[in-house]
Amino acid sequence: MLPPFNAIVTRCHRLAERICNPYRPERHYMRGPGPKWHARHRAAPDAGRP
Repeated sequence: MLPPFNAIVTRCHRLAERICNPYRPERHYMRGPGPKWHARHRAAPDAGRP
């Protein structure tokens, strides 16, 4: 009787972790070039354009 109960508890625990997980990767994605990128690319004039 213990193995089925253990499986149920494990599934409930995993479900609770998924629901209550505070980490949301969509809140931390990169939204574009940062200030260092702009500083590096702003320093070079348009050398490749005629």
